[in-house]
Amino acid sequence: MSALTADRDTPKRDGQEYSFPVAASTKIYQGAIVALNSSGYATKGATATTLAAVGVAVERADNSAGSAGDINVKIRRGVFKFGNSSSTDAIANTEYGANCYIVDDQTVAKTNGSSTRSVAGIVRGVDSDGVWVQF
Repeated sequence: MSALTADRDTPKRDGQEYSFPVAASTKIYQGAIVALNSSGYATKGATATTLAAVGVAVERADNSAGSAGDINVKIRRGVFKFGNSSSTDAIANTEYGANCYIVDDQTVAKTNGSSTRSVAGIVRGVDSDGVWVQF
């Protein structure tokens, strides 16, 4: 490709909603933390070091009987509330702006669990009933 010599109608996305192919034998529930595994397929959030969080599932995606990529999951990026980990690894308001880590598909923690967890996103607030996480 070369530099423009005329106006261009550049394709765009709103940067909020995406769709990813789902890993084999995987069910992702609506509202779950969604991450890409090391093969680039969507899976539910879990304690693992090989995941890259991408957002929250907009709807359920059931590929439990399928092969990798048979279906896609729609995700949304933004700021969402998830469960706070146990009191020994709970997130406090003092962690505002820091990374938090995936425990499971609905829970985040303050630390990487001795290098066993992947980054979920950025802490954007803590309430008595959960943690606001930016994806």
